[in-house]
Amino acid sequence: MGFKNTIFKQILQIFPRHKFEKIVKKHNGDFASKGFSCWNQFVAMLFAQLSGQTGLRGIENGLLSNSNSLYHLGVTPVKRSTLSYANNNRPSVIYENVFNELLSIVKPLNNNHKHKFKNKLYSIDATTIDLCLSLFPWADFRSKKGGIKLNVKLDHSGYIPSFVSMTTARKHELDSLRKMQFNKGDIITFDRAYTDFKLFANYCSEGIYFVTRLKKNADYKVIERRDTSKYQNVSSDQIIEMTGFYTKQKCPLQLRRIRCKDPETGKFIVILTNIVKWAPTTVSKIYKDRWQIEIFFKTIKQNMKIQKFLGNSRNAVMIQVWIALIAYLLLQYFKNLSLIEWTHNSLMKLIPVILMIKKDIWDILNKAPPKVRKTEKGNLQRCLL
Repeated sequence: MGFKNTIFKQILQIFPRHKFEKIVKKHNGDFASKGFSCWNQFVAMLFAQLSGQTGLRGIENGLLSNSNSLYHLGVTPVKRSTLSYANNNRPSVIYENVFNELLSIVKPLNNNHKHKFKNKLYSIDATTIDLCLSLFPWADFRSKKGGIKLNVKLDHSGYIPSFVSMTTARKHELDSLRKMQFNKGDIITFDRAYTDFKLFANYCSEGIYFVTRLKKNADYKVIERRDTSKYQNVSSDQIIEMTGFYTKQKCPLQLRRIRCKDPETGKFIVILTNIVKWAPTTVSKIYKDRWQIEIFFKTIKQNMKIQKFLGNSRNAVMIQVWIALIAYLLLQYFKNLSLIEWTHNSLMKLIPVILMIKKDIWDILNKAPPKVRKTEKGNLQRCLL
């Protein structure tokens, strides 16, 4: 007997339909829907992400060509004008909630990071998605350029985004960092663009550890110099106090300054942290691992459809980005549970081909060996030690 469900249906079953409808009801998403529900919209937009469609016509024709399978998905064929109207008017917060609910399903699949310490480790960063200012006037950034900013808190246990917020590109990323919640003992790492000594002082008082880079023009005095002779690529390890007029008032505490050398390029990087007791090599490896968030941004920009948008309104853009992130989590689910080591890139090459066939997805994922592309070496942060 043949398998009854399509691959797409099996992907949709990861997130229970009743949970989706509960979120829709909470935000009154199906009000005046006239037969085109939020579920129809979600399936159509997710189909676009997983099949590689970049236009409304492609979504319409793609679903129409598979009309025999739509009944089992709980949807009907969609017209591009109807989908466009829904994207402009259905509240994007529905799909933000779906993302957060799906995160609670995917996150427990991998609770450990690669480091020896047991503290939770997060990377914080933001990336800008460019938009044409004439088409997206609400996203003004520069005189002739528009964009939105994706602020991410990446959990290093599985390298999945545990917090995401979207703002216009003009808004500084520090505003998003201040809104992120952390627990005592958590370690967060970010670039020096997030320097805020008042926030650093708050982290110290709350028992939260941070690892970042020290700005070149920072004023400080050395309180203690530690022996680094046994560490090959660490030139200095110091306890310091900030002496700048404002920084001293905001953070009158002792911090740690570590200067490390990249053995391949010979360049130095200066790290600022409030982790006092750990070996300097461990601290530098934490900052080195911050590169994973750059890989995350590269992955979603290359594999998810967020370069060309299906609507010009802020709401339509937000919906498309949220559903792209939902698609990323769905792929992460299969990546974590598969017996074979798949990458997001290899999955996104496979899924569009098999999306509408009726076969057990695990028979495919556990038997087909993916080809892993070799990554380039030589990056400063990846080759720090």
